Amino acid sequence: MSLIKSISGIRGTIGGPAGEGLTPLDVVKFTSAFATFLKSKADGDVCAPRLKLAVGRDARLSGAMVDRLVVGTLQGMGVDVLETGLSTTPTTEMTVIDGHCDGGIIITASHNPKHWNALKLLNSKGEFISDAEGKEVLRLAESLNEMADGDVCVPSVNYAEVDELGQVTVEEDWIDRHIERVLGLKLVDTEAIRKANFKVAVDAVNSTGGIAIPRLLRRLGVEQVVELNCEPTGHFAHNPEPIPQNLTQISDCVRENHCDLGIVVDPDVDRLALVCENGEMFGEEYTLVSVADYVLQHTPGNTVSNLSSSRALRDVTRRYAGCEYNAAAVGEVNVTTLMRQTGAVIGGEGNGGVIYPELHYGRDALVGVALFLTLLAKEGERLKVKGERLSVSELKKRYPEYVISKNRKDLTPDMDVDALLAKVAKLYNGMAGVEKVTTIDGVKIDFADGWVHLRKSNTEPIIRIYSEAATEARANELAQGVMQQI
Repeated sequence: MSLIKSISGIRGTIGGPAGEGLTPLDVVKFTSAFATFLKSKADGDVCAPRLKLAVGRDARLSGAMVDRLVVGTLQGMGVDVLETGLSTTPTTEMTVIDGHCDGGIIITASHNPKHWNALKLLNSKGEFISDAEGKEVLRLAESLNEMADGDVCVPSVNYAEVDELGQVTVEEDWIDRHIERVLGLKLVDTEAIRKANFKVAVDAVNSTGGIAIPRLLRRLGVEQVVELNCEPTGHFAHNPEPIPQNLTQISDCVRENHCDLGIVVDPDVDRLALVCENGEMFGEEYTLVSVADYVLQHTPGNTVSNLSSSRALRDVTRRYAGCEYNAAAVGEVNVTTLMRQTGAVIGGEGNGGVIYPELHYGRDALVGVALFLTLLAKEGERLKVKGERLSVSELKKRYPEYVISKNRKDLTPDMDVDALLAKVAKLYNGMAGVEKVTTIDGVKIDFADGWVHLRKSNTEPIIRIYSEAATEARANELAQGVMQQI
C-alpha cells in the first residue's frame, strides 16, 4: 500500500518493503521535513528559542515504535519534545496550546484498522497545518531523496550537532488537564448531569478513549459507567470506524444494562457516536446537530460543517434568528478556517466531530460528551417538572429527519478522477430540478429534497459518493441517478 499524503496527514500501512506503506524511513523523513519547515518559519528571529513540539499517540500496536522514531528524529533536529505518551488527538492539540509549543505531531491513523498509522501535523495554535503548508513539508521530505553531483545526496534538511540535540520532557497528565478545561466551560453543567443520575456505556475500541472518556464521565458526575473495550491494548475489538455496522456490541450492551446512553469514540477520540437507550443509533450526523442546538440556545451565532454533512445542521441553525449556516470543503482545517472567517460559535463534521471554539479549534469527543450530557440533563429536568421524561431517542425526534447513504468506489491507477468530476459538474449545472452545483471539493449537487456529493477521499484511495434525503430510498435514488448519468 502506498503512502497517502493529504490535508489529513501522512498515512500508510505498517510493514512490507521500503517504499510501500509507512516505513521507519518515511517516519524519519517526514518528521525531519516538518521540523525543518517549522524552523524556516522562525528564521530571522535571533531571539527565537529552540523549537518545542508536543508528541502524543493513540494505543494502536505500532504507536510506540513510531513514537520512538518521531521523538528521536526531533531530538536529532535539535527540537525539544513534550512527550505525552498515550493521548488523544484533541488532548495533543490542547497540549500544544497550553504547553506553549511551536507545533505538534499526533501519531494516529484515526478510524483506520490496526495495521495503519499516520503522522498528523499541528501548528502552534494546535490546529492542523494548511494545505499549502502541507505541500511545503512534502517538498522538503522529497528533497531528502533528491540526488545531485553524482551519488552525493544534497538534502535541504540539516541535523543538530551533538551539543544541540533536543531534550525530552515526559508529561503524562495532559488528559486530566484536558478534562479540567472541559469542566470549566460555562455551558458544561456538572451539577445538572450529577442530578440526572445517568447510566452510560462506553465503547473505546481498545484505544485511548478508554482512558479519557470514563474518567471524564466520572468527573462530570456520572457514577454508573459500563466500560466496554476500554483497555488501551491496541487490539481493536471491532472495526474502529464508529458506524452502525461496527457497533452491534455496544447496542446490545446498552439494552442489556438498561443504560440511558451509549458513547462510542474512534481510536484517537476526535469522533463521537451516540447510542439511544433502546440500542438504536442516535446517528453520527446528529452528534453535531444536537450539540449545536444546545450551544445556539445559549450563544446564538453562525455554524459550519462540511459539504458531506447533513442538512439538519442548516435547518436547526435557521431556527435561531440571525444565525447562518455555511458549508466548507471536507477536512478539519477547511472547517476551522471557515469557522474563523464567519465567527461560528459551533461547527464540525457529520462524522461525529464537534468543534467548539470556546475550548479550541479541533474535533473533540470529550467536549462533545460534556455538552450533550448537559443538554440531555437540562432538558430532562425541564420536562420532569411537567411529569414527563426525556430519553435520547425522544431527543432525536426534535431534529429534522434525514438519512445519508454512504457509498464508495475504489480508484484504479488509470482513472482520471478530476476529469470525471468536471464532467459531472458540467452535466448537472443548470439542469432542471438542480438548485446548486458546488465544486470547491469534488462535486456537490443540491436538489430541493436532497443532495449528492462526489469527492476523492483524503485518507483512502477511493471516491466517496454520499447522498442525503428524508428517506434512505430517496437518498439511494438520488445517488443512483448521478451514477447512471456518469
